[in-house]
Amino acid sequence: MIRGLSLLLVWILLSVPSVSGQTVQWASSVVGFSSEGRGEAYSQQYRANQILGKPNRLPQAGDNVCAWSPLYPDGPNDEWITVRFANVIPIRQIAIFQSGNPGAVSQVLVIDGSGREIPVYKGTLTSSSAEPAATPLLRIFPTDPSLTSNTIKLIVSPNRVKGPNQIDAIGISSDTQPINISINVSKDAPKDLVKENIGPQVNSKGQEVAPVISPDGKTLYFTRGQHERNTGDPRSQDVWYSVLQPNGEWGSAINIGPPINTTADNAVSGMSPDGRTIYLINVYKPDGSITYGLSKSTLGKNGWSFPVECVIANNHNLHKNAYTEYAIVPDGKTMILSVQRRNSLGNKDLYVSFLQPNQTWSEPQSMGPMLNTADYEGAPFVASDSRTLYFTSAGRPEYGNGDIFVSRRLDDTWTNWSEPENLGPDINTPEWDGYFTIPATGDYAYLSSIQNSMGGEDIFRLKLYPAIKPDPVAIVSGQVIDGVNKKPVAAEVISTILPDNKENSRVSYDPETGDYKLLLAMKDSYNLTAKREGYFTTTELVDLSKDKRFKEIRKNLTLFPIKTGQRVVLREVLFEQSKAVLIEGSNAELDRVVQMLNDYPTMEIQVDGHTDNQGVWDLNMKLSQDRVRVVKEYLMEKGIPDARIQTKAWGPSKPIASNETEEKRRLNRRVEFTILKM
Repeated sequence: MIRGLSLLLVWILLSVPSVSGQTVQWASSVVGFSSEGRGEAYSQQYRANQILGKPNRLPQAGDNVCAWSPLYPDGPNDEWITVRFANVIPIRQIAIFQSGNPGAVSQVLVIDGSGREIPVYKGTLTSSSAEPAATPLLRIFPTDPSLTSNTIKLIVSPNRVKGPNQIDAIGISSDTQPINISINVSKDAPKDLVKENIGPQVNSKGQEVAPVISPDGKTLYFTRGQHERNTGDPRSQDVWYSVLQPNGEWGSAINIGPPINTTADNAVSGMSPDGRTIYLINVYKPDGSITYGLSKSTLGKNGWSFPVECVIANNHNLHKNAYTEYAIVPDGKTMILSVQRRNSLGNKDLYVSFLQPNQTWSEPQSMGPMLNTADYEGAPFVASDSRTLYFTSAGRPEYGNGDIFVSRRLDDTWTNWSEPENLGPDINTPEWDGYFTIPATGDYAYLSSIQNSMGGEDIFRLKLYPAIKPDPVAIVSGQVIDGVNKKPVAAEVISTILPDNKENSRVSYDPETGDYKLLLAMKDSYNLTAKREGYFTTTELVDLSKDKRFKEIRKNLTLFPIKTGQRVVLREVLFEQSKAVLIEGSNAELDRVVQMLNDYPTMEIQVDGHTDNQGVWDLNMKLSQDRVRVVKEYLMEKGIPDARIQTKAWGPSKPIASNETEEKRRLNRRVEFTILKM
């Protein structure tokens, strides 16, 4: 079931930003403590280590699972915790960020290099019925100029203030300018940002959540609850969709129907780049029942297929309400999960799973403490660049009960991320906000929110500004064509990133269901490869290394059947200018020739070399001779016998295009082979 948004309204005020240039150290390790609180089973909630690092909340009262709490609220005995900072500095200021019921701090001591405990603060409250402190932020300014240290001890008297007494963070500085924290909002946020309700064609008095927009931006899928036209009980959830109209408005929402919608709760979770595979919460059973997990359905000529389980190793969720969210990365090989497991920091964390060769998914791996907190992280979405992650967190300084943040992947591990940035008060409300989704164009984002809704949660859209946009991509689409009969043929299409030819993505092309579609990030060059049994694999270059904006590229790929007399141009076998030296990367296509010859042990081929008409005829003939010799030598080094490879140099005598322009001359500079015998 997709999470609803009926949460308590909480207003959070933004603190004054830290003074420019001020150096603040946050506690980096716990030396010792008297006791620590306990939250949900297996979690790190209220543990001593929650005091480390920056504050997880703006200075405010209220329960905070991302703070250290003594085990017994209102206990008669003092509690203590000692923390260490990375560097020894002159202590001019100590800032203690309290949560829960602030005001129970009774002593603060600085521990110097010799182990002496030097008191710098003593609380004044004495009544066991005292009210919480007026401000949760306690600042202390020691007066001794010789006081240097990197260790602080905090003593709390729980019976001074009723209720849990929690410490979110401790900061120290050699500067007397007051230490403050602010919400980490993306810079350059426009002041006139408008979050627009997309209207009654999609939204209703019921609940519309979890939008998933197709990469081409033309179809919006979402989950609808509390609606009279849902399957079975109107209070259950169904998958609906809307199609973008020529006037730019969204059309009337349509129930997607069976087999996706059943009498149980049904919810959309993501889709493939070509828009023909949709991912769904739960595993569908033939008898109409559902169980925990994830499924996918594929759109064919007869509609959506019966959802098939996506098997995830050791997939489980300890969350008390079993709320689970998934995001399929556009590469089709990576999945983000929001679940609670035994190694979660608390509530739900973000995990990553990878597609295995047997088409199952690996056991989920935590995405690490840069993203996860002891509170809730969920509603993940990875943009078309397969690098930019949007998610909702309740464990960071925020405007509501769960704000949307953005973070960017820093390497290929999927566990190394930039510090999450809050999308700001024009996007996040005092309520829970989430389910960010963006088409490949990167122009608009769609999300769920209850503020200014027509009833329950609604779907809104907003124009993205540069600081929170994902990297630009290209949508590459087309058909795979049989080079002989010129008809489309089913094939597998794979993109690899140059120069290493590392696989980027792959899709199955079916002529009956439309074009293949791939999402390719800008600033790289790619080989686009089509494969089908009985055909020679073909490769085309897609150079996006100099592109900076979204674009759509139409590229048909031609496959030639493996049969006697067939001629195939080796487009990716390239040589240095006017030399018989292979350019790096040419071996990939030559290795495919080797594989074909190994698959057909009696096959014989003729390798032909061609040039354009520039320069001296005899030199061009010699150049083409040298190039086919180099190709033959490469094949022989890979174990292909000499007798199976003939060569022929044609020089400029057989052009396939005019030589009037450089682009056409490039087509004439080619190596090809002809199958002489099978």
